[in-house]
Amino acid sequence: MDTKILLENGTNELEVLEFTLDGNSYGINVAKIKEIITYQSLTPVPNAHPSIEGLFMPRDTMITAIDLRNCLGRGESQPGGLFIITNFNKLDIAFHVEAVLGIHRVSWRDIIKPDATISTTEESVATGIIKQNGKLIIILDFEKIVTDINPETGLKVSEITELGERRRCDVPILIAEDSPLLNKLIVDSLRGAGYHNLIHTENGQKAYDVICQCRDDGTLDEHVKLLITDIEMPEMDGHHLTKLVKEDPDTANIPVVIFSSLVNDEMKRKGAALGADAQLSKPEIGNLVRVVDGLIKQYNLE
Repeated sequence: MDTKILLENGTNELEVLEFTLDGNSYGINVAKIKEIITYQSLTPVPNAHPSIEGLFMPRDTMITAIDLRNCLGRGESQPGGLFIITNFNKLDIAFHVEAVLGIHRVSWRDIIKPDATISTTEESVATGIIKQNGKLIIILDFEKIVTDINPETGLKVSEITELGERRRCDVPILIAEDSPLLNKLIVDSLRGAGYHNLIHTENGQKAYDVICQCRDDGTLDEHVKLLITDIEMPEMDGHHLTKLVKEDPDTANIPVVIFSSLVNDEMKRKGAALGADAQLSKPEIGNLVRVVDGLIKQYNLE
């Protein structure tokens, strides 16, 4: 199946691959997928996490296979089915699924955010729900699934401590990040690095609302001198947010940093075409601070 459907830059759309487990439909952003292959025999890893099925080497690349059925608390998968090989946070990981049904193009505005009746925000592995042809497809939080298996793959907050003692900086920074946990970690990390004048929002639309309000009030310099944004977010994604900011003469001079698990070569080309000033993969929280430092100095924002 072709997973390389091209989307125009900044359209606020995504492609969702629908797959099944136990007859239920789940989804993954196509931008995370490298390829889909039939199940291959695996080499078990001694003392590994229960959700790790084993290792295999397609084309001489070592890949860890994760039993997605096990991750969702539905028991262990049997041999067979498919591997969805993904790349995010600079990791190549295969997820074992039963079948792939197709690809749906949807707007981020059409993705329903799960409410507290499903699970608490920090525990949920569902980032959104879409309705297609009368059925619900649950989009899974693959970054959280991997981080729960190995916390070292998540944000490396320890990198902030390694930066040493830093002076306070009051440059106003706006953050758009839909994960409550990652939003808090980014805010805490920036504060630990000396940045205290922060506004954090839960998606691109809310961040853009802040920018528009400040632009209309003539208070951009007071509240938004730099923007840090994720890519995958409901209502408005980071690419569309970047496009809107950079196309408006009143806001085009705001440096935009894309900080996302999806940053790879293809995504970097898209982000650059939209005018992003810097793009980093999400584990690199220490590097994020260094990039913010550099942009503040480059654009004389203090």
